[in-house]
Amino acid sequence: MTPETDEEARHKAKMANRKAAQDAEVAAKTIEKGLLIVHTGKGKGKSTAAFGLLLRAIGRGFRCGVVQFGKGAWQTGERTAIERFGDQVTWHTLGEGFTWETQDRARDVAAAERAWARATELMEDPSIQLLILDELNISLRYEHLDLDRILAAFVSRRPGLHVVVTGRNAKPELIEAADLVTEMTAVKHHFAAGVKAQAGIEF
Repeated sequence: MTPETDEEARHKAKMANRKAAQDAEVAAKTIEKGLLIVHTGKGKGKSTAAFGLLLRAIGRGFRCGVVQFGKGAWQTGERTAIERFGDQVTWHTLGEGFTWETQDRARDVAAAERAWARATELMEDPSIQLLILDELNISLRYEHLDLDRILAAFVSRRPGLHVVVTGRNAKPELIEAADLVTEMTAVKHHFAAGVKAQAGIEF
């Protein structure tokens, strides 16, 4: 066996110290609770990250719910894939498209209220462990829904329910109430170079 060099010994000692510190930090975390998670920012990937989390939850045997607020009823790749899991996931697309497509505030408000009503039902369903409220931030930004009412529902939800909210321009009050907030930063996007939205990548 080749003798250990001084550099290898220093590295091993450094990693042993790091592992001990990491193990101690992990051991100190004892709280288990349903999380309120927010994905926001101008970068691409907010809903994509939420559906990645959904896939992880499905793999752990969770029953999950999805309510889409702003998006229309067009079939996306993630919805087609997730439908293969049957009743382990309940999916509801209740938006009528983006606000610049409908151009009708009353319709947008009515669609948001329908989506929130379904979200409330799923929050009350004890079999649902993870609920994704896709593009809820957009409905809150345009005041299609009352922010205080939504925050109150999140605060009073079942202790073990995880809720993921996506969409740009998350309200400061929602960020304050959340347990985990990730902001997607736009660094570069192919759309700016004239590349159209493509199946399997954007939808």
